[in-house]
Amino acid sequence: MRGSARVRDFWKELQATHRIESSVHNFRKFKVTFHRGMVIFPLLIQNSRKENHVNPTIDLVADLGEGFGAYTIGDDSELLEIVTSANIACGFHAGDPDIMAATVAECVRRGVGIGAHPSFPDLRGFGRRDMGLSAGEVQNDVLYQLGALNGFAAFHGTKVSHLAPHGRLGNLVAVRPDYARAVAQAAAKVDNKMIVVAQEGELAAASRAAGLDVAIVGIVDRAYQEDGTLVPRTQSGAVLHDPAEIVERTLRMVIEGKLRCANGVDMTIDVDTVLLHGDNPGAVQLAGRIRSELISAGVSLAPLAEVMDAKRKAA
Repeated sequence: MRGSARVRDFWKELQATHRIESSVHNFRKFKVTFHRGMVIFPLLIQNSRKENHVNPTIDLVADLGEGFGAYTIGDDSELLEIVTSANIACGFHAGDPDIMAATVAECVRRGVGIGAHPSFPDLRGFGRRDMGLSAGEVQNDVLYQLGALNGFAAFHGTKVSHLAPHGRLGNLVAVRPDYARAVAQAAAKVDNKMIVVAQEGELAAASRAAGLDVAIVGIVDRAYQEDGTLVPRTQSGAVLHDPAEIVERTLRMVIEGKLRCANGVDMTIDVDTVLLHGDNPGAVQLAGRIRSELISAGVSLAPLAEVMDAKRKAA
């Protein structure tokens, strides 16, 4: 049977069983796809989800400014058309004064929220290696990077609104209490209004104990373990690549508050911000698709500071 005939027959059956009062020819208005022999009407699925929002307003964030000198990584200009906030590299895993200045200026021009993205001092390894540092060294390194970005933000008449640890530091603060306290105290002492972006874990707990707001991040293209931590990049399947799977995962995470872990078990997650990566082929297109699908599903987008402010008022 040809595709159009299959859709028409399916639409007639849908009308009969669900009393949908619409012309059978209106199926052309829907973005119809076929999956394993089934006819899928995305708009109908989205409309049913609108009744079940966990967070009707969220932030979209990307890691930006991650070039160095003459080298660039990702398309920051394109991503800045999509995101509402930016995690900006502060020179330790990527970034330099010129890149930091330019990235902050573009964020200000476009109304994108500014966040610090500190890491271990691992420029050669892109911040993805454990440096064996003490908690005191971690705290000083975070203060150094946060101070640098704050300088550029002040120059452009704004401030750093959030902090999101990068790479291996970001992994370890979720499970190491000493690192978590070091980062949380650094953020709190610099600005007690600082928002800490984290997964549920040690950093989230330490930041709340320090009196800071915590924004839970959903990392949509990474596999999760059942304890809420990420599957290590050294393991197969740690990074997801199928755009359709990533989009569906994002919608479910934001709207239903559920996330399928690598072992097949669903975990509950209440995200405030969704992290979009832009440093691989097709990433910008995927980020744009995620934004479009969220809006189509009735989700509002805003910079992280606005999301958290609204959340506080609603509490």
